Amino acid sequence: MGLLNLLIKDPIAFLLLSILLLYSVIIHELAHGWVAYRMGDPTAKWAGRLTLNPLKHLDPIGTLMLFILGFGWAKPVPVDFSYVKDTRKGLIMISSAGIIANMILAFLALLIYQIFSPPQTSVLAKILYYMAQINIMLAAFNLIPIPPLDGSKILMGFTSERFQGTLSRLEPYGFFIIIALLYIGALDPVIAFFRWMILAVIGMLLP
Repeated sequence: MGLLNLLIKDPIAFLLLSILLLYSVIIHELAHGWVAYRMGDPTAKWAGRLTLNPLKHLDPIGTLMLFILGFGWAKPVPVDFSYVKDTRKGLIMISSAGIIANMILAFLALLIYQIFSPPQTSVLAKILYYMAQINIMLAAFNLIPIPPLDGSKILMGFTSERFQGTLSRLEPYGFFIIIALLYIGALDPVIAFFRWMILAVIGMLLP
């Protein structure tokens, strides 16, 4: 179910969800660029991508898919690994940055909810709930090791150059593979496992 159905049923929830989802995706991409910059790659900075300005990040097709299917994407932050001294380390750290950013946002939302315990029907409770759920799902989805998702880049950092080449050759078809696997439900248990893993990590950090 896309966000368009939610617009009809609950316009306020639609607005909250759209803003939270939009900025969760933007922060995910911003984290990639920031870590790349810290590791010596100025490409994202030169491209003006180290900003929270949505206009610098939005992808027209990704945004449309967001409203139609309920998931979408921003423009990938450009990364030039020739600036990074340790390519393997760079692959792992830069690729995991977006996932970690989403996990931090989910953790903060749950922590604030735990501290203030707002009534479940309040606007604050809804914001914190949506923020946690959106970011947990984004982190879990991006951990899938199919290119161009971050999980595939993290995997590349731990594997041989030959296997990296195999994954790279899959990238032009990765989007279609992911859509097909989502359609038949093959990725549901994978996403559920990563979601459980993320919740376990956050649970250990919460007081």
